[in-house]
Amino acid sequence: MIDIFDCEQGSSDWFAARAGIPTASEFKSILAKGEGKMRRAYMLRLAGERLTGAPAETFENGHMIRGREMEAEARELYAFAKDVEVRQVGFIRNQTAGCSPDALIGDSGMLEVKTKLPHILIDCLLREEMPSEHRAQTQGALWVAQREWLDFVAYWPGLPVFVQRQYRDDAYIAVLAAEIERFNVDLAEIVERIRRYGEPPRERRRVQLEAVR
Repeated sequence: MIDIFDCEQGSSDWFAARAGIPTASEFKSILAKGEGKMRRAYMLRLAGERLTGAPAETFENGHMIRGREMEAEARELYAFAKDVEVRQVGFIRNQTAGCSPDALIGDSGMLEVKTKLPHILIDCLLREEMPSEHRAQTQGALWVAQREWLDFVAYWPGLPVFVQRQYRDDAYIAVLAAEIERFNVDLAEIVERIRRYGEPPRERRRVQLEAVR
């Protein structure tokens, strides 16, 4: 079961819908290998949102702002070239995670737009493949939204538009879903520990015993 929030991305309603849950744009942090610093940093950020009820402050640089402004242009070019109607939504959430697609297409498709600096887009066009750094986000969005395919669009004004269709990889999604479930368990434990912080040891022990029963 999924919930679709028809709100403007970046609005207060959008922040409220996604607060405290893992979202597709950060799934790569959950899957990050190594010492787990990215995973832990993201987990602590979500814990802060759950505990305070307020979204974490984020920093936007000039490239991020410019990219958001170009997204509408890229979406219009895509819709015209493919002769399709696109539906904009704010946020989609299943029981454990969420995503903010750039558009939904028909009953089974969706769109993800990335603005790429010229040298990065040229490399993408020459390779004729979506950069692997976006795999967790695109497959995660297909999982969250229960869709079958996603058109990945890379765009920069004055250069050809790169479009490549990504289909569900159910084996990859199964691994991703399991990691997100484990992430959510660890996140809930951190939140509970902080909520109990400062309790007398006897009271903390009582709560632990009741949880076991």
